[in-house]
Amino acid sequence: MIQWLLTLELINSPLRWVVWSVAAVCALVVLIVPPRRIRRLLITAAAGAVIGYAGAHLLEAWDVFQGPLPVHAALWMSAGVATVAMGAVGVLVRPWWRRAVAALLIVTGVIGMGVSVNAAYGLTGNLAAILGIQALDSAPLPGTSAASGDAATLYQTWTPPAGMPSKGRVSALSGDQKIPATGFQARDAALYLPPAALVPDPPRLPLLVFMMGQPGTPDPTVLAKSLDAFAAAHNGLAPIAIVADQLGSVDVDPACADSTKYGKVSTYLNVDVPAYARAHLNIVDDPAYWVIGGYSNGGACALTYGAQFPQTWGNIMDISGNEYPGSEHIDQTVKEVFGGDRAAFDAASPAALLAAHPGQYAGHEAVFTHGEQDAQFGPGQVANAARAHAAGFAVLTQTIPGEGHTGPVLQKGLDYAIGALAPRLGLEAPAAG
Repeated sequence: MIQWLLTLELINSPLRWVVWSVAAVCALVVLIVPPRRIRRLLITAAAGAVIGYAGAHLLEAWDVFQGPLPVHAALWMSAGVATVAMGAVGVLVRPWWRRAVAALLIVTGVIGMGVSVNAAYGLTGNLAAILGIQALDSAPLPGTSAASGDAATLYQTWTPPAGMPSKGRVSALSGDQKIPATGFQARDAALYLPPAALVPDPPRLPLLVFMMGQPGTPDPTVLAKSLDAFAAAHNGLAPIAIVADQLGSVDVDPACADSTKYGKVSTYLNVDVPAYARAHLNIVDDPAYWVIGGYSNGGACALTYGAQFPQTWGNIMDISGNEYPGSEHIDQTVKEVFGGDRAAFDAASPAALLAAHPGQYAGHEAVFTHGEQDAQFGPGQVANAARAHAAGFAVLTQTIPGEGHTGPVLQKGLDYAIGALAPRLGLEAPAAG
């Protein structure tokens, strides 16, 4: 029951409409009162709506949400505060049953507002993701195979067997399957296995290590959707993906670095995770077929690691990433992560790391995507794409029309990036010419 609640779909489900329908019925019941009390209730609701809408934009101006509010989020907050305000007045009106309905109106108003604003962001698909915990079950890992051949032409040589699943499988890397971490309290990672990995004698496949944003959790939902869509069009082929934790908790930002305060985050992502993948997953053991990727905070880490460890990561997938780790709270990051050493903070930026490894990115590819309306992170993506190109990366970019920094830009960015890297990973024929 608890797992069902934690994994209940919150975005692409009718849940919020059911909640708002219950709220509407409760509001009608509360309004069955003498006319003078109806006026009082409606005036209170109207005042709540104005306060909710104005408050949302005030908090946005103070950057409480770390970026602009998505479309309709302020309206949902307005509706939620209006509903709660009406309920608060309704609980003062007898008889007892009306007070009970008014209390239910308050509860549904809060829940409706929460799930609706969450849906407007489109990033956290269930309660587990909101709470920052892993609620997936673990599953047995398929054994590695002795498959051989040229990984660059896998798209030509692979023939899917009868009975291959139509979709991939997601599971938690927990318990005995947990990735050992050196000096970092990482939350359980998630694993995506494409259909081609779920058959007898599977081919060795590329590796994608992906990190979500902050606040966030190692939730594979959005990534799995994009990988399943790619696999459906490519005979079940797609990268094997680990969604790993670069935060440790929803409310901290270790800035992708090893530190005394937050632990050895970089060591975990660049040493422990690759070692685990080599030992336990049926992957191509060649950095040319490995991708380090991430969204937002995770995107900044992906670029940082791809720049710092070119011998480990042959490719980068940066979806709406920060221009550099800690960009949203520089003074705090310098103090907490770098012990007050601003020079060390600057030296850890992707720009500095790219400059520090001249000539080491030949044959490496990097994909950068961002929303057209993302004024906070978009300019940094453009700048980093230019820096990566100057450093020697083959760079592919995509600006996603009409989008900001929410769920749709993550999904569309992933769809583009996976397809853009596919020829490099041996999953699709190179473009003609």
